[in-house]
Amino acid sequence: MSNKTKGILCIMLSAFSWAAMGILVRLAGDVPSFQKSVFRNLVALAAAGIYLLASRTKVKLKKGDVPWLLFRSVAGTIGLLGNFYALDRMMVADANMFNKLAPFFTVIVSVFLLKEALKLPQVLCILTAFVGTLFVIKPGMTGMPLGPALVAVLGGAGAGTAYSIVRYLQKRGLPGPFIVFFFSAFSCVVVLPWVIPRYVPMEGWQLGYLLLAGCFASVGQFAVTAAYRFAPAREISIYDYSQIIFSTLLGILFLNQVPDGWSFLGYAVIIAASVAMFLYNGKKAKEEPESGV
Repeated sequence: MSNKTKGILCIMLSAFSWAAMGILVRLAGDVPSFQKSVFRNLVALAAAGIYLLASRTKVKLKKGDVPWLLFRSVAGTIGLLGNFYALDRMMVADANMFNKLAPFFTVIVSVFLLKEALKLPQVLCILTAFVGTLFVIKPGMTGMPLGPALVAVLGGAGAGTAYSIVRYLQKRGLPGPFIVFFFSAFSCVVVLPWVIPRYVPMEGWQLGYLLLAGCFASVGQFAVTAAYRFAPAREISIYDYSQIIFSTLLGILFLNQVPDGWSFLGYAVIIAASVAMFLYNGKKAKEEPESGV
């Protein structure tokens, strides 16, 4: 199995995990978004910490690593809070559509940060997928509060930036689990001072949903971190749009939220773009030796 294929499988596993997390966050009910994010990150922090200890992973920080770790953590925290805020204030499908701007920002940041040149077919596929998300978002814009929508877009930008920095840090030799651990710890430290004085008591079922959401988020975090270690963002970020499919199916099953015809048209456009990207990358791999990461 090539590194590219491994990256695609990892990012699709991540997409399903994020979709499941979003449903569980919504099912947890009327709990502040910041409080929900703490439980999500505490589970991820524990999972990453246990893995690092069990595997005896050695981490050697080089000069310049800490600023990039902080940058990744700030961007990731913005992405997380933006997504949670949107999930609590609009349809899960709409919230995830805004969050699907993340791969678009990932590619933009990768061009400048990682010096990854883009070919015209890749640009066209990414833009086509982005247009597909607009088909899905547009029907839901009627009556949609502007504030949550803007926060959701900001969350997508934060997530996309964080993904690019993850790949940059791994190129510098930092293990993925340590990046997850650092981000989770940073996010908890930043959010806890706001949550503690405003803590809202929860029922047992709400706590259970949030802990389960944290488990799915941990899988998603580890999977996306592994994905960008296996392959460049320009080759695999498009497959993160599979979260649209997963979110829609889970939303229908658990929340009775059925998308309309415009949304399904958007899904078709996005899937077509994903297939085109896959075929292009496959052809390119045959013409050039695969370098791997």
